[in-house]
Amino acid sequence: MFTTITTRWQKYRFVFEELVKRDFKRRYKRTILGMGWSMLGPLLHLLVMVLVFTHFFGRDIPHFIVYVFAGLKIFQFFSESTNQGMASLMANSGIMTKVKVPKYLFLLSQNVASLINFGLMLLIFFLFVVIDGVSFHWRFIFLLYPIITITMFNIGVGLVLSALFVFFKDIQYLYSIFTMLVMWLSAIFYSIDTFSATTQRLFLVNPIFAHIHYFRLVVLHGVIPAWHIHLICASSAIIMLLIGAFFYKRYNTRFIYYM
Repeated sequence: MFTTITTRWQKYRFVFEELVKRDFKRRYKRTILGMGWSMLGPLLHLLVMVLVFTHFFGRDIPHFIVYVFAGLKIFQFFSESTNQGMASLMANSGIMTKVKVPKYLFLLSQNVASLINFGLMLLIFFLFVVIDGVSFHWRFIFLLYPIITITMFNIGVGLVLSALFVFFKDIQYLYSIFTMLVMWLSAIFYSIDTFSATTQRLFLVNPIFAHIHYFRLVVLHGVIPAWHIHLICASSAIIMLLIGAFFYKRYNTRFIYYM
């Protein structure tokens, strides 16, 4: 099996690399700042959110800017990856009808482009960490764990959405409402400490909040999250990947008839 995967990767490596380059460049085509928007846009968004929510929630939360920034970046990574992934098949229908390539490459290239954006914003995030007086420590290496699991989770969600979007265009409108709901249930701008212990545990049912919570525990509290946080992040990623793979395998031969 490993040999088969390696052979397929070598066969389509050039195509995949070109798709990643194209998807990343296309986002900033004909813009003055180009790649700068991948940093400036989220920073402006962060500034507005901080100005608005500091008066409501930020007074009792230490390092409020870093607190919000951590939550906002994880959510935006999820939202961007899955929204771009949802349209990945339809956006490349012209290529799919002419060239025989694995259809999941289009989704993966979108996710890699989003991951690059996320990596660029992490550099800005760490700059804010320094400015806000938060200490750097060796536990920051554990941030690789939620980055890997949220990327896997995004790919799984993208596989489901891209398959549904081929058949039902309404999914894009329903998903925009869903992501807005996820944002408000992910405690990006407020703390869950004021809620009961039972309610706080319910927040962890949301995989996006679990990843945000992981980031905040490492960065703001300097602790390695408990085993159940690791389990939630990993299990949600694996389950979503399996569901996505099921959707892709079941419907991938029918995509071409709806494009």
